[in-house]
Amino acid sequence: MSILGFLIPISLVLGGVGLLAFFWALKSRQFDDPKGDAERILSNAWDDHPKR
Repeated sequence: MSILGFLIPISLVLGGVGLLAFFWALKSRQFDDPKGDAERILSNAWDDHPKR
């Protein structure tokens, strides 16, 4: 049972890191154009200079 004293805080910290990474991705606009990405992957045109 003493192992739970280590596992619970470690899992909470890892969950918090994942949550922070998700909010960072939202803030840096990683998910702005999902429809465009879905259509772009089916295109035959090469995209050497992607939009930023």
